Amino acid sequence: MTLAMVGDIGGTNARFALWRDERIESVQTLPAADFATPELAIEHYLSSLGLSSGDLSSLCLGCAGPVSGEDFRFTNNHWTLNRSAFRRTLGLDNLLLINDFTAMALGMTRLREDGRIQICPGASEPGNPSLVIGPGTGLGVSTLVPDGDDRWRVLPGEGGHVDLPVGSLREAALWQQLFADLGHVRAEDVLSGSGLVRLYRAVCALDGHAPHLGTPAEISTAALAGDPVAVEVLSLFCIWLGRVAGNGVLTTGARGGVYIVGGVIPRFAAFFQSSGFASSLCSKGCMSHYLKGVPVWLVTAEYPGLEGAGVALQQALEPAAA
Repeated sequence: MTLAMVGDIGGTNARFALWRDERIESVQTLPAADFATPELAIEHYLSSLGLSSGDLSSLCLGCAGPVSGEDFRFTNNHWTLNRSAFRRTLGLDNLLLINDFTAMALGMTRLREDGRIQICPGASEPGNPSLVIGPGTGLGVSTLVPDGDDRWRVLPGEGGHVDLPVGSLREAALWQQLFADLGHVRAEDVLSGSGLVRLYRAVCALDGHAPHLGTPAEISTAALAGDPVAVEVLSLFCIWLGRVAGNGVLTTGARGGVYIVGGVIPRFAAFFQSSGFASSLCSKGCMSHYLKGVPVWLVTAEYPGLEGAGVALQQALEPAAA
């Protein structure tokens, strides 16, 4: 028996699935902290299905962190990986390591209508790139580019680390508050789970409020319940995400559309839909017209990273025709 397997490994959890007939199956989520190495986690996953590493021929892992060279260290967990040793241990014929946001971007090619919510209406322009951006533990950004018939490539980058753009006097005052604490203010410093808390504290410090909320979940819950400070914080979060996403569309020519991914925004999807995100996305002065009609979707699909790892593996094993 030969099997293909895919994984999506972040700082806390590792998600695994089999890839068969261009679909994921037997999905499991394992805490990385429970296993000394990724090899042990994979063997545990296979064993739970009555399989072993000897049944496995091909594996693609979407990994949090920059992927290059023989040795890989996962961001925000204790795992490390040496490509050659990893292949020998598991007896793999094919091993593909890709950045987790590359996998996420490729997962957009597998979305169904029930896996996304339309935020901004519009029509994708065929042949043009799409922007994939997602606040989560950090802020991930990738560009998905069509590459011939039913094939795709991803332009990875570190777009979460661009400077935080300022678009109003209120934002400028908050930027000054953030700058006093951080020195250099990146988009990720606001547009992430921890960034939402940082933004809340900056608003409280600027306006003289005593902060009483300590987690992203507490802030979003308070905002949905009508807490005025939390409402402003969540509104600013959405507006700033629109500014950064709009900059990304202008930079990459992503008139194929924008996909909002990650675990943060779906927690307050209705609030996001009615927020200032759409207006700030398009508020680009003389280039505002360029953003009009660019469709934006909020992705709610459960495992886009695993789906994308499957797409990457399939493309690697089936090279484009000459």
